[in-house]
Formats: sequence, C-alpha cells, structure tokens
Amino acid sequence: MAQMGRAVGASLTLPPLSAMAQQRANNVDKRKVNIALCGLGRYANVLKAGIAASNYCHLAGIITGTPAKATQWMTEFNIPHKNSYTYQTFDQIIHNPAIDLVYITLPNGLHKEFTLRAAKAGKHVIVEKPMAFTPQDCQQMIDACQQAGVQLAVGYRLHYDPHHIELKRLGQHKVFGQVRLIEASLGYRLAGIPPDDWHLKKALAGGGPLMNLGVYCVQSARYVLGEEPLAVTAQFGPVTMPDLFREVEENITWQLYFPSGAICTSSCTSNCSIDRFYASADEGYFELEPALSYGPFKGRSSQGAFDFPVVNQQAAQLDDIAQHILSKKALPSHIAGEEGRRDMRVIEGIYRAATTGQKVNLV
Repeated sequence: MAQMGRAVGASLTLPPLSAMAQQRANNVDKRKVNIALCGLGRYANVLKAGIAASNYCHLAGIITGTPAKATQWMTEFNIPHKNSYTYQTFDQIIHNPAIDLVYITLPNGLHKEFTLRAAKAGKHVIVEKPMAFTPQDCQQMIDACQQAGVQLAVGYRLHYDPHHIELKRLGQHKVFGQVRLIEASLGYRLAGIPPDDWHLKKALAGGGPLMNLGVYCVQSARYVLGEEPLAVTAQFGPVTMPDLFREVEENITWQLYFPSGAICTSSCTSNCSIDRFYASADEGYFELEPALSYGPFKGRSSQGAFDFPVVNQQAAQLDDIAQHILSKKALPSHIAGEEGRRDMRVIEGIYRAATTGQKVNLV
C-alpha cells in the first residue's frame, strides 16, 4: 500500500535541507494525497483545475497512451519522468511511493480493469461514472479494493455542490411535504461527433446517453428522495442519426417507481440539449436549470430563488476524499463504491425494461 501523508505539524523534527530538497524534486507532499491521473482526455483537463484549486491534493503522476500528452503534462505540472506511465507500464506504479491514489478518467469499458490493477498496486482509487458496465463488475472492484486495503471512491462531484445539497435537504427533510413527482433529464446534441468517438462504441462506452449521462438523473432522484427505486419502465427513443448510432442508443426515457409512491421520469438524449431537474411535493416545488452538468446552476423553490456560491465541484470532492484518506478514515458511503454499484443496478434495469417493454422489478 502507498505510504500516506501525515498531518501538518505531526513531527517537530525537520528533515535535513537536502532531504527536503529531494522531497520537492520527487513531487511528494506528505500533507497531501499525491494523485496520478489515468487517462488524459477531456475530463482530465477539467480535473487538473480542480486538483490545482484543492487544499489536500497534488498532481504527482500521469498515465496515458499518447507520448505527446505525456510530454505536455510533465512540462506543465513539473511531473518527473519516473511518475509518467503508459497503459502497458502502469503496473510498475506499485514500486512508486510518490503516488498514493489513481484517478481513473478512461472510457467506461476500462474502468474495471484499471481499478483492479490500481488496487493490486496498493493505490487508492477514484473512478469516474459510470463505475462499470454491470453491478457484478462493480462488486468485483469493491472486493478488490477491500482485499488490497485501499479505498475506492466514485466521482460524484455534484454531491459537493451547494445547489444539490439543497435539493437533498428539501427532499429528504420534506420541507414542502412528500415529494410526489421528479423530472430529471440530461442531453447534448452530438451531431458532427466523429464516428469513431468512443462514446459511440458499445465495447468502450457500454451504451449511449444512458450510460454516459443517465447516472446523474438516477442519482438526483435517489438522493433527493433518500429511497431506492422498486421498479422501472423504459422506452428507447427514435434514432435520428443512424450513421452514428449503430451500436448504442441515441435516446432513452424511463420512469422510476419509489416506495413512497414518488415517480421520477427522465430522458437522456444525444440529439438535443436538455439539463433540468424539477420536483413537485405536497406543498411546493423546487428546481434547477441548468441542473446536472458542470453549472453554474440556477435554481428556485416555492420560497424563492436559490442564492448559493459557485464552487469548484472537483476541488470540493477531491478535498473531502483526501481528508478522509489522510486521516485514515473510511470514505463516506455516498461516494464509495457501493453507491456506484447501486446506480448500475438501476441502469441495468432501465436497459432491460426498454429492451423487453416490460416493467422490471429492482428488488
């Protein structure tokens, strides 16, 4: 297992100057969690700003299959060559105490493989959503990390945004009474996307907008209600771009049924833009639009407009995870691997319902 950091001031004896210089040269900061980003695509370029803005994280390493990206990132972030890996040399990270945690931002189909490899190397893991392709895959990832004695988190950045914290409060505390109806949808128009983009390949993406966006809709309903859905019905939408959507769905709509009687209707699409959350309760409503993307979010309730600060969602998420790791505390359950497995159980049920045309029980 990686050697984890000590709190500031844990020791009154300062190391010799030469040792301190060597520590800086190795990019090791024992007051922070030293992170290696695995996959340097679009989201890694969002995350790097979050790491820079965080108080308890340091970008110490990279894993990429593109030499030009490796050179660029090593130069930009002063990453030593020994902390740069390819996907083939990744397993050598087991010998590198300068890296504590691997943040996996690879295509969905590679999440499981690299989580298992990182755990085997004794590194903590943050894996992006969706966690894997099936609940069984998620469970294997959870088990591997537990057996290796490392922590596994899923990148639920919205859990740290004040707008979503408010949605959770309003729903779970029944500020307006029991929530009866939720509408949560997310979509982007992908016309013009290269036909070889990994999001269009079932082997890498696992599916279309449900896999890549649907987790946000499922999550919002689950944490606003504080309940697990009992059943689901679902329908595939039309294919308007057949040259692109040959392997994965272009549109899908579903309905989740909860123990309280609440229903959540959601759509995820690749042929238009939508980013909305709305909840209606016995005595009022609350909503966000934009709602489930990177923001900045705008919301209101029956009591008036929301007035929350814009935060760096990635920095807030990273700092909470890092503080738990540095203090050797278990991660909170709402971002741990089990939460990712629960989302995949629902997503698997949505696909089954859309494919069969039948209502699918989730319990």
